Amino acid sequence: MAKNKTIRLKQIGSPIRRPESQRKILIGLGLNKMHKIVERQDTPEVRGAVAKVPHLVAIVED
Repeated sequence: MAKNKTIRLKQIGSPIRRPESQRKILIGLGLNKMHKIVERQDTPEVRGAVAKVPHLVAIVED
């Protein structure tokens, strides 16, 4: 059985004074507080969401 790949995302920017669409992307990724780290499946949808807010989210390497 193939192992599902995951990526770890860290919120590095504040959603204050950002457009509503960017705030919704953060909420969709499960991020709502600064420096919070979440683990998500590495899918094109998640990668696309991260690409829309690269100034607010970073991919964390272990």
